[in-house]
Amino acid sequence: MNTLPPLPELLAPAGSYDAMLAAVEAGADAVYLGATQFSARAYAQNFSGEEAERAIAYCHAFGVRVYATMNTLLFDRECEAFLRSAADFYRMGADGVIAADLGGIRMLRRYLPALPVHVSTQASVHSLDGLRAFAELGAVRVVLARELSLENIRYITTHAPCQTEIFLHGALCVSHSGQCLLSSLIGGRSGNRGACAQPCRLPYNGHFPLSLRDLSLADHIPALIASGVSSLKIEGRMKSPAYVYGVVSVYRRLLDERRAARPEENRYLRELFSRDGFTDAYFRGKPQSHMTGIRKRQDIDGSRRLPPPPPPSRRVPLRADAVILPGAPAEISLYRADGAIGHAVAQIPEPARSAPLDAGTVCAHLSRMGGTPYTLAPENIRLRLGSGLNLSPAVLNALRREALADLDRPGPDRTAFALPPRSPDRAGPPPLRTHPPFRTALFFDPAVFDAIGNAGGFFDLTFLPLFRWREAARPPQGICLPPVITDAEAPQVLDRLREAARAGITHALVGHIGWIRVAQDMGFSVIGDFRLNITNRESASLLRERFGLRDMILSPELSLPRLRDLPGGSVIVFGRIPLMLLERCLIRENFGCAHCNHAALTDRRGAVFPLLRVFPHRNLLLNSLPTYMGDRVRELEAAHISRMHFLFTSETPDEAAALLSAFRHGRSADRPVRGIVRS
Repeated sequence: MNTLPPLPELLAPAGSYDAMLAAVEAGADAVYLGATQFSARAYAQNFSGEEAERAIAYCHAFGVRVYATMNTLLFDRECEAFLRSAADFYRMGADGVIAADLGGIRMLRRYLPALPVHVSTQASVHSLDGLRAFAELGAVRVVLARELSLENIRYITTHAPCQTEIFLHGALCVSHSGQCLLSSLIGGRSGNRGACAQPCRLPYNGHFPLSLRDLSLADHIPALIASGVSSLKIEGRMKSPAYVYGVVSVYRRLLDERRAARPEENRYLRELFSRDGFTDAYFRGKPQSHMTGIRKRQDIDGSRRLPPPPPPSRRVPLRADAVILPGAPAEISLYRADGAIGHAVAQIPEPARSAPLDAGTVCAHLSRMGGTPYTLAPENIRLRLGSGLNLSPAVLNALRREALADLDRPGPDRTAFALPPRSPDRAGPPPLRTHPPFRTALFFDPAVFDAIGNAGGFFDLTFLPLFRWREAARPPQGICLPPVITDAEAPQVLDRLREAARAGITHALVGHIGWIRVAQDMGFSVIGDFRLNITNRESASLLRERFGLRDMILSPELSLPRLRDLPGGSVIVFGRIPLMLLERCLIRENFGCAHCNHAALTDRRGAVFPLLRVFPHRNLLLNSLPTYMGDRVRELEAAHISRMHFLFTSETPDEAAALLSAFRHGRSADRPVRGIVRS
């Protein structure tokens, strides 16, 4: 007999308490919400501790799951607070925590093993190997990269050892999530730490090539159900309750009826919010220029006409047993259909001096549910009431409130964990150690590599991109893997890795944990690229102990004091840092293939951001200013930074040689540059 595949979870955003109410009323299976710290939407209203506890209890009354979003990168001095915040969510009854930081995930599994961990899309998981690596770290669910096609989603989900989740609707980042430094390095507001200023929505070259339309997969519901994904996620913790209610209502209906949206439903979604319409190009495997869009006047006017969401009308029916007998404490038990029980005990009733309690009075007091999500009909109260007894209305009301509180309280096992003792030493700097100088260099252009090589022994290791090293006059010591490798692209990458190994190349620069062991199994000594987003000692230790990395390049978002406190990793001290990894080929769309690796975007202030192509047709957007620390070597030495990484990206051979010479002689660069932040 043919059976229908199960429906995936419909996961809704809750940026505020009212938005949570709207999501539950509209039929969400689960919501995700953030606390005031560690959330990748730091400017959403978010939840205080008491409000989060109320929200979790409310959702659980309706069988709605709650996931706590804690998906920012962590600095060392934040790790203890992160862990304790996660423990608070666990005590409150959260059904899981969404995390991205490698060190944060490690701490969660070590100290809160019963709290399910979901890996955020900020971890940029785009392949089965990437998912497996996080599953081995203890993740029960992975949110896949938004850039994946249905074919890739289906392949990963079919072979996945854990649940998969994908985005269904809402705003799209133009860069691969977790791989964007644009807001951080040009404006000091880190998207990886929840403070993105969205510079991608601004004009470049006189138009808006980086501003994507919102995602909508409303036309693909049957395919999504058949794909086997566990959860479909709506983006929008910065959106209004009216938006949340409207979007969730539409997708609840589509999922329940297992069908694609009708034209009028797509029009309604567009009225709720759009940027000149929607896109599904990534899902269809056809990223093209028609993905771009900005918020136009008609979009804004349409959204302003939205009515507020209806007030909560759903109620959860309860049953009750109440016992008020002479000589024993009064008590009540409340029963929810999902098996939850709330129990409370009051004082021993006194003999009545005048009017004794009657069943109608008792049931009237016990059935008053007020502003709770519950309803208790008097006929659903089974009452054993002795004769001639008295309890004050205040006692009966308190008895009801205590039973309701017990009904909403998580089980006693939610306190069965042990966190490390509070200690200022845990977050303090480790003893500084002096390491011998170790310098690595990545050359994007083989011609620059041929001109500079290892600079007369200045560089200990040199790298070329995996798909360009054969253009060089001689092989480098190492190759750099593409920053994204989907499962469909993996065979080509593996072929090139084998070829590099046969040519005697011994090192690999790898930017995703899913490919670390692949490269190691092929005989390469692996160095972690900066794309691993290492910002704390827990992450660095995990990569050394679990993955055996000999070295790693630390996040360029770290200041000098934080780099000093995180010894043993390499630091980018030279070159244009990639700010975005773009799935779309902006060069082809906006300039034509004749301008490959000779194109740039210019912002409103005249800053020029070069574009480079990487495998297969993805683009890197480079910083307008190169990082340069040649004239600040004493500061590096004072911070005990001796492991340095150099990036040669868009420079000509002559420009690269001149800048390198200035660096080696401690001179200032002859052009505007940026240094590593001092604080």
